[in-house]
Order: sequence, then C-alpha cells, then structure tokens
Amino acid sequence: MKRSKAFWPVVIILIGVVCMFALNRSMVLNADTLKIYPQLEKFTDCLDKIQKYYVEEVPADKLIDGAIKGMTSALDPHSTYLTKEGYKEMQVTTTGSFGGLGIELGLREGVLTVITPIEGTPAFEAKIQPGDMIIKIDDKPTLDMTLDEAVKLLRGPKGTKVTITIQRGLKEKPFDVTITRAIIHIESVRSMMLEPGYGYIRVRQFQVDTADVIQKNLAEMAPNLKGLVLDLRYDPGGLLDQAIKVSDLFLSEGKIVSTEGRLPEDRKVSMARKAGTFEGFPIVVLINGGTASAAEIVAGALQDNKRALVLGTKSFGKASVQTVIPLSDGSALKLTVARYLTPSGQSIQAKGITPDIVVEQVLPENGGGQKFVREKDLKQHLEPAGKEKETEELAPEEKLDLKKGLKPAEMLREDNQLKYALDLLKSWQVFDKHKNPA
Repeated sequence: MKRSKAFWPVVIILIGVVCMFALNRSMVLNADTLKIYPQLEKFTDCLDKIQKYYVEEVPADKLIDGAIKGMTSALDPHSTYLTKEGYKEMQVTTTGSFGGLGIELGLREGVLTVITPIEGTPAFEAKIQPGDMIIKIDDKPTLDMTLDEAVKLLRGPKGTKVTITIQRGLKEKPFDVTITRAIIHIESVRSMMLEPGYGYIRVRQFQVDTADVIQKNLAEMAPNLKGLVLDLRYDPGGLLDQAIKVSDLFLSEGKIVSTEGRLPEDRKVSMARKAGTFEGFPIVVLINGGTASAAEIVAGALQDNKRALVLGTKSFGKASVQTVIPLSDGSALKLTVARYLTPSGQSIQAKGITPDIVVEQVLPENGGGQKFVREKDLKQHLEPAGKEKETEELAPEEKLDLKKGLKPAEMLREDNQLKYALDLLKSWQVFDKHKNPA
C-alpha cells in the first residue's frame, strides 16, 4: 500500500513521543505502556486513510493537534492540550492580567457553561450568571467546542465587542448579550475593616502574589483584630502553592493538604509551620458553589484543623491537581496528575466542602434563583477515589452582587451571609468573655 510522504515521519514522531513520555515519567516501559504500541497501528492506519482519501489535503500537524486534543478530552474536564497561543494565555492569566470578558467556564453535558463570572469584570457587570449556557459566540455554535477554542473566541483586544447567546434555564428563550472586552486585571485580594476590630479579606483568585498580599493586609490588621471574615465565594481557585501558603498564615501546626497520584512526586503532604502564623482571633470562612480548587484547599484546611468555621453553601467540588508539561514546539499539556485530600483525609472531588453552618444567599425580591454548576455536573469529571458519586441536589442560589466601592455598612445590608458571619464573630467574643471572665 502506498503511503503519503508525511506518513512515516509522523509515525516515527509518535513512537518517539510515547517512548519519551514513558521514560520521563517512570524510566520503565511497564505493561500498560507496552499495550499502546498495537493501538498505534490503528492510529497510523486512520491517519494514512485521511491523508489519502479526504476530499482536501490536510496538513499533518493539524491532524496530530486534533488527535492530541481528542486524547485529552477523553480524560477529565481539566486536562487539555494547550496550543502555543493557549499556553501563553494561561501563563498570562495566572499573573492576573489578560484581555477578555472575565468568565470561568466549564463543559456540562457538552455545553459551554458559566461556572462563575469574575467580580469587577465586563461579564460580571453584564450580569452573566453561574449556570448560564453559552450556545453561540458571535453566531458560532458552541456545541462540542473545546474550552480552548471558546476562550480563544471570547478573548481579544480591549474595546472590541463580542456577542454571546445565553440559554438561562430550560424554559426561557435564548437571548444575546453584547459585551465589550477589557484588559482583565484580577485584583487577587480585597480587604477592609467591617467594624473596629473585625476584618474582611476577599480572595478572588489565587495568583502568584496572593499570599504576600494577604500577609501584608493581616500585618496591618493584626494589632487590634478581634475576628476575621475570609471570603472565598466565587473564587475559582488558581495556584496550589499559594493556597498552601495562605493556609499556613493561619495555622501554626498540622496538615494543610495531601495529594495522591500515581507517581512518587505527585504524592505529597504539606504541613503548617509555626513561623509567621497569625493567631489569637477567630475566623469565619465564606464559601458557595463558586468556591473551587485552591479556594477549597484553604477552606478545608482551616475547617479540619478547627481554625475557622465555614459558613455559606456547599462548594464546587474540584479536588484534583493539574500540572502543565511544556512541549518542544511551545505548546503544552495540562494534565490531572493527582487528587488532593483535606487534612482529615477526605476527598471532596465531585462532592464539595459542606459548611459548618449552612446559610443560603437571600434572593432579591425581583430576582430569581440560580443553581450553581459544580464539578459533579461537568462532563467526564473524576469521581472520589474509592467512593460513590455524590447525588445530592441543592437549593437554588443567587449570584453575589458586591459592586466595587461599596462601603462596609452597605455591604452588610446587601449581603446576609456576610452579616451572619460578622454577628457570629461578635457572639464569639461575648461567649469568650463569659468563659474567661476578667
């Protein structure tokens, strides 16, 4: 059978990639790895037939990229192939500045779905809600569109517009929302004093400097701090090392988080250190269905170590760890390499963290409820290791609408969960005085 000119070089590259992957990850070609080679024959056969019979000539690199995307899409919602452009965008995002709308996205039953809009961004101001299904981007249907492809369409230069078609609820008609792109600079941390002695720190996303900023804010508050509200609502996560460092700011001893993976380097236990710990005041952590990943690590660490009470509604439930593996051509693989466990040994994957005190967000009189999209709703999500899938249905929740510039008194009036947390901290002080009279 005659092969195309590009066929055998591609086969050689594929075999080389498999060998290098196996050698880099374990230095041993185990039985599972050896099973791959018979499947390569089927792959190369398909590649050959596409190049020979397809109506148009297709570049080999396009076919290989498509094959890699297909492989990663068969794994879980958080593993993906990053093109050169996608890898650069991901690196920019973790530093907190990029051009776009400000939406955290996921795939729910193959449909592009909003997990949460990021506070202070054009998407947030346009009142995009968790659970909104984006069925078109500039008239391009999103069905079976990858997250990488969707992000590429949504991002763009500052001042340009993009129209997204939203399906909000199964009974409502789809509608268009036109949003002007902006340079999205995510201010990782906001802080203020709610009242004398009672501090408030809101973490929007765990970026490269999050722990340093929180440490600085705590140092300014600490001399007179009677209690702290740590707000992790609508925090989609971010960098694992920052979640560990933030947890360590509040813990003087004990386990912060442990990870379980197939390889030794992916099995780690992170412990708290005494140095630099902020102690002597109670903490209430606020969470909801938009609290995910790194934010859940912090909430779980403080809850399990009895350092804080967790208040709000059940979190998103993403307890997997991803690592980015750069490839030789500037692209990269983002792969799930481990599950993480809270200090008590619990896996919250597809389950979420249950608050110590469940407090639903009060719905405005003229507004409707909105169910959060959680990890368990995403296509091909990982199940908790050795545990059954979570099937609990939760009550509807409403998107928190804290606008920039609100004063503490206004925030407390509009946000019943925040007010509950502050009242709890005040009660803490009262009970402590009765327990330890002067």
